Amino acid sequence: MADSTVRIGLVLPDVMGTYGDGGNALILRQRLRLRGYDAEVVEITLSDPVPESLDLYTLGGAEDSAQRLATRHLQKYPGLQRAAERGTPVLAICAAIQVLGRWYETSSGERVDGVEMLDCTTAPQATRSIGEVLTKPTIDGLTAALTGFENHRGGTSLGPSAAGLARVTHGVGNGVGDGLEGVVQGSVIGTYMHGPALARNPELADLLLSRALGVDELPPLDLPEVDKLRKERLAAGRR
Repeated sequence: MADSTVRIGLVLPDVMGTYGDGGNALILRQRLRLRGYDAEVVEITLSDPVPESLDLYTLGGAEDSAQRLATRHLQKYPGLQRAAERGTPVLAICAAIQVLGRWYETSSGERVDGVEMLDCTTAPQATRSIGEVLTKPTIDGLTAALTGFENHRGGTSLGPSAAGLARVTHGVGNGVGDGLEGVVQGSVIGTYMHGPALARNPELADLLLSRALGVDELPPLDLPEVDKLRKERLAAGRR
């Protein structure tokens, strides 16, 4: 990092913030501050070029028209792509997976070329997936069950360069019948989990932070309220 402050990019919250996913950036900042790091959230709106110099990036969910705006902006200002190519961690939530993919199809049947950071494509499902989702992670660095709230109609198919984040134990996930939830490729992690996802899954938050800091692991945080939230959400997902 260029200085002692960890800078977390909240990418296009003005159009990619439908479901409160901007909370993920705040959670990352707070978990850093609790460990004694200086940290700030840098909001990148449609009025701003996307800088490639930040330490970590998050993107949230959106509807069709907002997705198209976000896609065009990221194509015009490829700072996110350049950062990811250098290994900077990126968290993409819900529609952000589709924007960062090869192409996605809108509910009206329009096919939109994506940013091509992820080897995946998305087309509408017959029915919308809404409800609690529980999964078992399949990537190194995660051992605890992942929990979130899914609310999407897109069905995302992964190409050979991408892998799933987890296997579904309850809920729908990517929605194409392969039992997978989310997508991982290089330094990019995508998931359909809202909640915000990092409030429900502190292990995932710390994995992103450890990668941003370039350390193997971070000292644990004693946060009973987070443990309580996880227990409640895990129980809700199993019902």
